[in-house]
Amino acid sequence: MKAMLARLTHTRAGYGLTLVRLCVGIIFMAHGSQKLFGLFGGYGLSGTAQWMESIGLAPGLLMALLSGSAEFFGGLALVIGLLVRPAAAALAATLVVAIATVHLHNGLFMANNGYEFALALLGGALAVLVEGAGRWSLDRAITR
Repeated sequence: MKAMLARLTHTRAGYGLTLVRLCVGIIFMAHGSQKLFGLFGGYGLSGTAQWMESIGLAPGLLMALLSGSAEFFGGLALVIGLLVRPAAAALAATLVVAIATVHLHNGLFMANNGYEFALALLGGALAVLVEGAGRWSLDRAITR
C-alpha cells in the first residue's frame, strides 16, 4: 500500500507545473460549480442534465453529476495538490468526452464553440498526470 501511494504522489516537477496545476484547477472548479451548483451563470445540475440528455449523453442526471463532480472535485484536488494524478486522469477523460461529443464538429476555434479551450485544458491535465503535482503540493509533502 505504501509503494502504491508513493507512486501515486511522487512528483519530479518543479515550480512551473505547480503554476499550471493551479490555473487549470481554478478553471475546472469554476466549470464544475456551474454544472453542480448553478454558479457563475451555470444551469445547475438539473439544467445541465437536460442539456446532456439533449445531446445524447444519457442518463442526463448521472452524466451531469459525473462531469460536474470530476470538474469541481478534480479541480479542487489540483488546486490543493492532493492526489493530482487520479484527479488529472478523471479530468482528461471528461475533456475527451467533451471534445468528442460537443466541440469537435465545430472545428478548432472557440469563436465557433470549437475544441481550442478544451484541448488546452486537456494539455494541462495530461501534463499534471505525467509529471505529478510539482514542488508546492501536498502530494510532494506526503512522499517526503
